[in-house]
Amino acid sequence: MIYILLAEGFEETEALVTFDMLKRANLSVQLVSITENKTVKGSHGISVNCDITEKEMVLEEMEMLVFPGGKQGVDNLDEFIRIDDIINYTRDKNRYFAAICAAPSIIGKRSVLEGKKATCYPGFEKYLLGAKIVAKKAVVDGKAITANGAGSVFEFSFAIIEELCGKDAVKKIKNDIRF
Repeated sequence: MIYILLAEGFEETEALVTFDMLKRANLSVQLVSITENKTVKGSHGISVNCDITEKEMVLEEMEMLVFPGGKQGVDNLDEFIRIDDIINYTRDKNRYFAAICAAPSIIGKRSVLEGKKATCYPGFEKYLLGAKIVAKKAVVDGKAITANGAGSVFEFSFAIIEELCGKDAVKKIKNDIRF
């Protein structure tokens, strides 16, 4: 299962395009609210009904944890009381992390990106502790996938799909959506 964590103020494009592309690849993916409610409001006022709340996550079934950006959403995720436990579990079990825009700072502050190539939204590089910053739209290094912003959401999604499903799956989706 791929869990996309949503907090109030998340960047809608980064969350929903990623969700859609992963669904098109026939991956098991769920939108997860870290609030008490399944409905979460994004940074542009769009409310999204999540599949589950964080309390319903089954970490043992998790293959990847995805963090969309959006400054307020990132701040809320970063301050979420259980975020350290979820990140530590993901790291300890050698599962994938994917983060876009400002969100790489969440895992970067916790040294998940240490020794890895990574990218993020300009100005957040200082939070990617021990990472080698790369000026690319999307970067894959081991179990870490990062991207630099909403304009790179397709590259981000395709990097995830290629990592989990292979190049042919990406090629098919690109053709299907006329990318």
